[in-house]
Amino acid sequence: MFDNILIKTPEQIEGIRAACRDAALVLDYIEPFVKVGVTTEYLDDLMLRYTEDVLKDKSACLNYDPDGTNPYPKATCISVNHQICHGIPNEKLLKNGDILNIDVTVIKNGYYGDTSRMYSVGHISVAAKHLINVTFDSMWKGIEIVRPGAHFGDIGYAIQHFVEPQGCSVVREFCGHGVGVGFHEDPQVCHYGKLGTGAVMKPGMIFTIEPMINAGRKELRILPNGWTAVTKDRSLSAQWEHTILVTETGYEVLTVSPKCPPAPSWIKPSA
Repeated sequence: MFDNILIKTPEQIEGIRAACRDAALVLDYIEPFVKVGVTTEYLDDLMLRYTEDVLKDKSACLNYDPDGTNPYPKATCISVNHQICHGIPNEKLLKNGDILNIDVTVIKNGYYGDTSRMYSVGHISVAAKHLINVTFDSMWKGIEIVRPGAHFGDIGYAIQHFVEPQGCSVVREFCGHGVGVGFHEDPQVCHYGKLGTGAVMKPGMIFTIEPMINAGRKELRILPNGWTAVTKDRSLSAQWEHTILVTETGYEVLTVSPKCPPAPSWIKPSA
């Protein structure tokens, strides 16, 4: 059942680590441009040019078409306010109080690096700050579970049981995934679950942890574009994402960069 989870070789790990760092650098680069009055299409164009011209990488999202019927039209996913994921950059202007997730996947020398962060536009509400912080901490609640011998269900359990007592909900329909040699690999990494279920983690596995957390109810709908998921009750949604390597003794976060937000103070360094 779990035989399809790739154990990466040392050479592959080095290539994936480089791709992940570049993906994080894209998010570093775009931060000062996220402000009132710009469009998400403008941000997407800046990130594509930086990816191609400066990093000499490719966007994994541009023209991504897993079903062969509806290619994704932009280089990044930018999900604003009640958009959960796969927001398509467009000409709508960002306004004061908006929150947005920017999700970047780059291809470097054939390897994939995948990460996302939340950004705030101007002054945001207390409720929005709370949601962003809960989501960030929930990602780290999942990350700190990672070690050889742990089950993937343990990640979901930790995230769900941190988020729900704080009045937020965990999106069920989208999850983390293996990554590195391909864009989306096994396993699926759910952000809800039961202890002791799912595959057992082994050194050399690489996957994303990317909880999508809603301020309201967990239900969603997909827009007619076939990509963008939004909260059914139009409540705010947030997401953070890191790519994680299982090491011999714990984990390594691969999507790190100079401006990457540090781990919460309560996180103990991985052995």
